[in-house]
Amino acid sequence: MRLFLFCRHLATLCIALLLLAPLSPPALGADTTRLRALALDFDALNTRIRDNEVGKAEARQRFTGLVRALSREYRTAGGVDYPVESWCFPLKGYGYRAIGGRGDGYQKGGYDYFAGNRHSGHPSHDIFIHDRSQTGLDDRTGRPVQVLSLTGGVVVAAETQWQPGSRLRGGNYLWILDPATQSLVYYAHNGALHVEVGDLVRPGDVIAEVGRTGLNAYKKRSPTHLHLTVLSVADGLPVASNPYRTLLKTKLTE
Repeated sequence: MRLFLFCRHLATLCIALLLLAPLSPPALGADTTRLRALALDFDALNTRIRDNEVGKAEARQRFTGLVRALSREYRTAGGVDYPVESWCFPLKGYGYRAIGGRGDGYQKGGYDYFAGNRHSGHPSHDIFIHDRSQTGLDDRTGRPVQVLSLTGGVVVAAETQWQPGSRLRGGNYLWILDPATQSLVYYAHNGALHVEVGDLVRPGDVIAEVGRTGLNAYKKRSPTHLHLTVLSVADGLPVASNPYRTLLKTKLTE
């Protein structure tokens, strides 16, 4: 009888631990060589699009092919499909109240990803930190604010070499493809980056620090912020999507 009760309690404990356990990380030991190669190809294409060095027809064709190949290889490489319910607010220590204009900053306008650095519109949300002195440090802690991955996925593009005087609008940026939800997420104006092209990430992983990089973000008139864009690539091509309502429900990290 005692053995039966012990086994029953043990089973109950195991179920409880499973329910409380964090989402599984990418499979250990999986071969990510092919995924990293595809991500580097995407990064090269993204740079050519950004700098208006490739025609739109060619860019669309290559973009669609790479997104589909990356989505297939993601699972083979041990990538995990994280549901929207697991998404994390992208600034550590902050919540939805830090989003500029209560979400009114999102202006799709005539946005076209394939227009690169010359695109119009602002299909994005600027998420502001407490930084009155514009040093890139949080007024409350005196430390940089960590940028967290909103979604799971794979890092498919990055810029680390921005310098003052450059006309590149995004500064030091990251693009992360989430095959689970077919989303392409853009994090711009970062300081230091903590991930590289080809890395697998989970919701809440530290990917960068908030910075003041980028043509306009560097200027004194601009409060320090993260620029966040979410594009849907469900049909193979990038379409601006407003994540505001989702951001209101994301997990917060102190």
